Amino acid sequence: MLKLGVPSKGRLQADTFEWFAQRGVTLKRTESDREYTGSVEGVDNVQLVLLSAGEIPKELAKGRIHLGVTGTDLIQEKLPDHVGQVIPLEEMGFGFADLIIAVPKVWVDVNCLDDLDAAAAQFRKDHGFRLRIATKYHNLVRAGLRDFGVADYQLVDSQGATEGTVKNLTAEAIADITSSGATLEANHLKILSDGVLLKSQATVFASKSADYRAAPLAEFCTKMGWEVPQL
Repeated sequence: MLKLGVPSKGRLQADTFEWFAQRGVTLKRTESDREYTGSVEGVDNVQLVLLSAGEIPKELAKGRIHLGVTGTDLIQEKLPDHVGQVIPLEEMGFGFADLIIAVPKVWVDVNCLDDLDAAAAQFRKDHGFRLRIATKYHNLVRAGLRDFGVADYQLVDSQGATEGTVKNLTAEAIADITSSGATLEANHLKILSDGVLLKSQATVFASKSADYRAAPLAEFCTKMGWEVPQL
């Protein structure tokens, strides 16, 4: 049985169900909203597994599901060795979001990551501690800032409204996912000109560690029009 993990709720689930339906595969959730199970029609021997989008990378990495729908951002954040753990099969054309670096609009001299690097060094000299960047995406932000040579900062964990941390004086800048930018605007923040660290969208991934001996991967890929991955 091929196990397909999809988001358990919200817009991502609705868009995923519609996306598969347009390709002749009907995903159905059980009638009870408390049960995270469902059915698959239009293809044989496929089991629907409903998980949070954030759980799907881990389940793929451990081989407990064969295929999973989640964002590129979550795969790369939660699986540092994602290239060795999963294979992207198809981008789905929804769930678009950018991981960005944003600073207060009043920082008129900070418009790019080079400016941020200089500002961070000056901030430490003036205040005696490193400039704080609030984020949920520690691995991606560290990697992205390292690529641009930004070093004199510290990450502070934010599991709530990241955009509000600057106003609340718990951070000087933020790194977060945004789609429209409206929340950044409301909090008087601006995205640095080269501050898009990752462009993400919902994608179907295949696990490299799952056991496919009794799972009809080739048949499902053929049904969906995908090239069968070499696992």
